[in-house]
Amino acid sequence: MPAFLLEVGTEELPASFLRNAIIQWRSRIPQSLEANSLTPEAVEVYGTPRRLAVLITGLPSQQPDKEEEIKGPPAQAAFKDGKPTPAAIGFAKKQGVEITALEIRPTEKGDFVFVQKKTVGRPVAEILTELVPQWVWNLEGKRLMRWGSGDERFSRPIRWLVALLDGDVLPLELKNGEKTVKSDSISQAHRVLHPEPVSISHATEYVNTLRSAFVTVIPEEREKVITEKVQAAAQTAGGHTVLYPDLLAEIINLVEYPSAVIGKFEPEFLQLPTEVITEVMVTHQRYFPIFKNDDNNELLPNFITISNGDPAKSDIIAVGNERVIRARLADGRFFYEADLAKPLESYLPQLEKVTFQEELGSVRAKVDRIVNIAGQISNQLQLDAPTSENIHKAALLCKADLVTQMVYEFPELQGIMGEKYALASGENSEVAKAIFEHYLPTGAGDILPATITGQVVSLADKLDTLVSIFGLGLIPTGSSDPFALRRAANSIVKITWFANLQINLVVLIEQIATNFATTFNKDAKSLISNLQEFFLQRIRTLLQEERQIDYDLVNAVLGENDPEYTERALQDLLDVRDRSLYLQQIRKDGTLDKIYETVNRSTRLAAQGDLDFQQLEPQSLVKPELFQKSSESAFYNALVELVPQTQAAQKTRNYQLLIAALEKIAPTVSTFFDGEDSVLVMDSDSNIKRNRLNLLGLLRNHARVLADFGAIVKNL
Repeated sequence: MPAFLLEVGTEELPASFLRNAIIQWRSRIPQSLEANSLTPEAVEVYGTPRRLAVLITGLPSQQPDKEEEIKGPPAQAAFKDGKPTPAAIGFAKKQGVEITALEIRPTEKGDFVFVQKKTVGRPVAEILTELVPQWVWNLEGKRLMRWGSGDERFSRPIRWLVALLDGDVLPLELKNGEKTVKSDSISQAHRVLHPEPVSISHATEYVNTLRSAFVTVIPEEREKVITEKVQAAAQTAGGHTVLYPDLLAEIINLVEYPSAVIGKFEPEFLQLPTEVITEVMVTHQRYFPIFKNDDNNELLPNFITISNGDPAKSDIIAVGNERVIRARLADGRFFYEADLAKPLESYLPQLEKVTFQEELGSVRAKVDRIVNIAGQISNQLQLDAPTSENIHKAALLCKADLVTQMVYEFPELQGIMGEKYALASGENSEVAKAIFEHYLPTGAGDILPATITGQVVSLADKLDTLVSIFGLGLIPTGSSDPFALRRAANSIVKITWFANLQINLVVLIEQIATNFATTFNKDAKSLISNLQEFFLQRIRTLLQEERQIDYDLVNAVLGENDPEYTERALQDLLDVRDRSLYLQQIRKDGTLDKIYETVNRSTRLAAQGDLDFQQLEPQSLVKPELFQKSSESAFYNALVELVPQTQAAQKTRNYQLLIAALEKIAPTVSTFFDGEDSVLVMDSDSNIKRNRLNLLGLLRNHARVLADFGAIVKNL
């Protein structure tokens, strides 16, 4: 079975484009082949900075023949007096058959003309000739270039094209205006180590041919080599390194034949904060720092680079790298010393010149709002005076490092430098730590603030951003979320759950939104409503996706179009978390099954009555004198006994007390419904019916302390 090789040779591709192009081809090419009835044994996509390639093995030599029945016009329109009409003639011509091939068959809508058409499969070479340009020109990416004078765009100019079907060149052309690249069997090897072109004799020899010419086309193979060489180099230097995922992913697509080079810098630069040195190396220079083999996170005055050059020239390469890093670290030292010349608080006035958002004013104005919101949260949590003072000071200083020279040059160090400058300015460690922590979490899987001061300031910062941006009407839609508002709301919920903070989000949103609306002349009511709905969506997502709570249990806790449950969830985020987790637990251990039928049935029937959701006490709502069966009395007495257990569960949030009580009452309710002494709830006497519905409504209300059982699906 034939094998097909396509290699698109280019000028150096950006690492991000190459990575995404490989992902796109791995998905799209198999789909494209399948759409053309071609099923290969394997599709392997390769890439280096100078090429993007695919090797397809086990291809059929041609498409399978296809037989299909095609429906045409109604027989009445196709034939008149036994002779074909223009409708029949046109249909036959379109399908490429003679009139005699047309058949009339009955259908549910009458007689229609049909043709049994056989399509002979096309040769695979012919199909590939059509598909390859689509594979190339349909690649998506950022900042694509116009190549040639035509309209086609690609990340970088295309310089050569290899297209082999087994050992034969498949004639192909990529045209773009006056520029045309024709296919051949000639590829380009490593620029330095093998400057001569190489000829590929057969499609399946591609990987080995390029490997012999110092080009490793398999990205996963380059990753393995880089990982091993970096770790070995770090050991040679007497330490260890960190394989930063983003850095590793980028370097894999920057080299064709990786080799590790160890460089050094002057030890006096180690007086800089470790974060500054690693930021310079990792983000700006794509170097791997080397750490001492201890637990203090201290650096050695060495680094590792991955070179695409001649390994024999490593010493020369190292000297060049050292010259660059020395200059960058010297800049860092200058910025650091200049920033330390004055206390962190002195930078606050400069924040008035930094715009947070055009309509929202300066970062200094945002800081004032953060201070105010942090105070509201502190009051809710009833924190002591020293902690509240720390929170106030941290909120005031949390953005001050944005106007320092170091953070201006290295924005990734915001918060990190703020902590260090705060300590150098004499602020206590709690305040300093909170300046760093208030940015957390910075992404999925990131750590959360560990101190109460950092947690409160982080919540305040994110709440201000949410309310302010929502207040301008810039609500996230679809995948568009330029202000990362979903992440901000997720972070607020996560921090609250992580730290078990007893905050009332309803009150906070109302306070902050009202202040915003007053200041910026906006509608507070709609702003509050939008924010509440947004938070409910985020809570729902976090419970289902991160806490793995079944969707129906989440619905049972958050309610669906249930204002009471909505407010309850936002008033107490800890309670909504605990109730969800507990429901999932009792579903897994089978306890939920023991009470489901009786509680769910009671909940559904109670909807026929008019009892509100707040009532728990049966004495004033149920009239024993209307009882006709002993099962009613037993139900009533069980409800009386249930009240203190439900109230205890409400007070302590120990819902096991409630479930144990509901489990105990379940047989009594079953007897009420189906036992020898059962009753007809919907009695013809309206007073008796209401009395019985109130019994069921009270049971529903007790269960609602935990969840809306009407939303729970049986045996999910």
